[in-house]
Amino acid sequence: MEKRTVNKVRVLDQPPKRALAYVLVAGAVLVASNESVAQETDAPDDVVRAFHEALAKGDSTTALSLLAEDVVIYEAGGVETSREEYRSHHLAADIAFARSTEREVSLERSGRGGDLAWVLSRSTTTGTFREQEIHSTGTETMLLELTSDGWRIRHIHWSNRRAPPSED
Repeated sequence: MEKRTVNKVRVLDQPPKRALAYVLVAGAVLVASNESVAQETDAPDDVVRAFHEALAKGDSTTALSLLAEDVVIYEAGGVETSREEYRSHHLAADIAFARSTEREVSLERSGRGGDLAWVLSRSTTTGTFREQEIHSTGTETMLLELTSDGWRIRHIHWSNRRAPPSED
């Protein structure tokens, strides 16, 4: 094998078969990295918005597909520790509530560290649900993980209270 220097970079002249092998390996690495980029087409905040839109449309299939199997959901002092538990306990009520009310996000912040991301929001919800007027403010924390299927919601923490009376 012959060594030579080109523009202060040492170049090894490789036999053609070995060079072809390097090109094939490099190509496979590029294809693999492009596949993981393709699986990350939605940003974490887009996934959170899609989850809320699915609830508002009554689309339980989409809403559940965005949750990790072992999602943990905190709401009003209660906890659900899996997608199946959420499906069988509160999903129907959350869909009914989302379809009967309007949620306006006033603040949203998000961040990411590796395969984990967080989306924090503050919102106001208005409408009528089960014959009661709703006017509440809420905070939401969602933690997401990048999986082979894209971003999935691993944890939700919802907290709501009556909105203070408006000053007219």
